[in-house]
Amino acid sequence: MIKHRGFPGRLPGTDCQFTIRRPNPKGVTKLAARERFADRRAPDRAADEGFMAALWAHFGDAPFERGNLDAGRLSWLFGREVVPAEDPFDPESYDALLRIDRQVAEISFPEVFDAPGGEGGWV
Repeated sequence: MIKHRGFPGRLPGTDCQFTIRRPNPKGVTKLAARERFADRRAPDRAADEGFMAALWAHFGDAPFERGNLDAGRLSWLFGREVVPAEDPFDPESYDALLRIDRQVAEISFPEVFDAPGGEGGWV
């Protein structure tokens, strides 16, 4: 499992986790798209936005390995803003390649892409 050096471990000032420390000994947590409802709590929405800002700042539009990125946090964006970058895609692999769908991400998180340099000031 690749560890993304320099990637924030969590949303500053919260317990919202962005990375994991070690592989899960019971097996890799499967990535699955989670529905984001309009009535989600503000801290959850802020965590999604902060995670997207960190992904964009760290990887841009280049494909990246899932590695030590938290599966739960990724699943909130998976299938929309973060999509598979390979075919076939294994949702239960730390080596799986992903990429940001910038068009969708800009619609969902305009604050991340509106700032000078396109990094939104989150990280």
